[in-house]
Amino acid sequence: MGACLALCSLASCASCLCGSAPCLLCGCCPSSNNSTITRLVFSFFLLLGTMVSVIMILPGMETQLRKIPGFCQGGVTIPGVENQVNCDVIVGYKSVYRMCFAMTCFFFLFSVIMIRVRSSRDPRAAIQNGFWFFKFLILVGITVGAFFIPDGTFHTVWFYFGAVGSFIFILIQLILLIDFAHSWNKVWVENAENSDNKCWFAGLLTFTILYYALAITAVVLFYVYYTQPDDCTEHKVFISLNLIFCIFISILSILPKIQEAQPHSGLLQASLISLYTMYVTWSAMTNNPDRKCNPSLLSLVSNVSVTEPSGDSNPGQVQWWDAQGIVGLIIFLFCTLYASIRSSSNTQVNKLMQTEEGKGSGGEGVVGEDGILRAVDNEEDGVTYSYSFFHFHLCLASLYIMMTLTNWYHCSYFSMPAVWVKMSSSWLGLGLYLWTLIAPLIFPDRDFS
Repeated sequence: MGACLALCSLASCASCLCGSAPCLLCGCCPSSNNSTITRLVFSFFLLLGTMVSVIMILPGMETQLRKIPGFCQGGVTIPGVENQVNCDVIVGYKSVYRMCFAMTCFFFLFSVIMIRVRSSRDPRAAIQNGFWFFKFLILVGITVGAFFIPDGTFHTVWFYFGAVGSFIFILIQLILLIDFAHSWNKVWVENAENSDNKCWFAGLLTFTILYYALAITAVVLFYVYYTQPDDCTEHKVFISLNLIFCIFISILSILPKIQEAQPHSGLLQASLISLYTMYVTWSAMTNNPDRKCNPSLLSLVSNVSVTEPSGDSNPGQVQWWDAQGIVGLIIFLFCTLYASIRSSSNTQVNKLMQTEEGKGSGGEGVVGEDGILRAVDNEEDGVTYSYSFFHFHLCLASLYIMMTLTNWYHCSYFSMPAVWVKMSSSWLGLGLYLWTLIAPLIFPDRDFS
């Protein structure tokens, strides 16, 4: 009898796995929209691949990974490293590259398939919102095939793909952050103006002071630990420039002309952007191959002095990710989740992110003919986000994960380019925020609400 009940339960789960997103997650969030649930499930696929990648670089996993036929035979050539490197040293890194290659191909495939889908009436929308079991099989199949790719120039070529993709993804993260800050400030100011409760203004002031305090603290710590009196000139320039830029956008955001053209601009957004800029600056400096200018965060916390490695040390002992990578991974997870559930009213951001203005919750779920409670299909008249762009965003996120977990190769040849990629992305991000402030003044006839 128990076996029969188990078979019935498995049959029910199988029907949902082969069916639509509302059937798959209706028990958890029956009042959610179909579009939101679908994005959450795809984000879960990305999170699952990230977890597998993290497991692959844990200490002790190299023994298991070497058992893959033909995957770890002889040495491997890495650009910037003379001769060949023992495969035991970088087997985890090789695995992460192949896992993220599989996720990138998976999401890029769906990005191409879903081009110009206009509503859920399109036959391709059924593929987007359903058939989850078969999608999972496709991802597993691509992953298995990726582990049989010959070494050759694969790592070199894929590194450059990862560098470009990570650069674009950092910019997307900043766009999402700007959108979040604007929406946050707008909602709290409207709540304060529509009620006599001044706690909303107090909350805005508290978070603004907190973010600026954290940003200033970061700048002080950068000068103390990531610079030397007679060395680390690049770091001094990076920290000073970004500090000046953050002060500039903060002053600009509260000028009367800016406030008149952009009523919802303010110090909350500027403080949050400043804090994120300092994070990107820190992330860039941690890729500097000079250990005197780049002490490990773990060594700072444990108060261990950093010394140059001796010539007799074993070059095979490489730490492919550290605390900086963990922090970057956490921020990435928050941004990915926000991208999945965001509902913005900012017209320009919606155009840029290929989404429509948020319409709130879809109400109560509906009960299908099979008696299963399903979420609301809110895309019969038109999609609320671009299916293709969403998958492209996850494709870039896969490349960002790859570069983060492997610390951008963490060898001298590629570390400095990683520094410049991250710093240039921080400057371009500050430029984007600056544009959101001055664009209404330059083009007064356009709608930037």
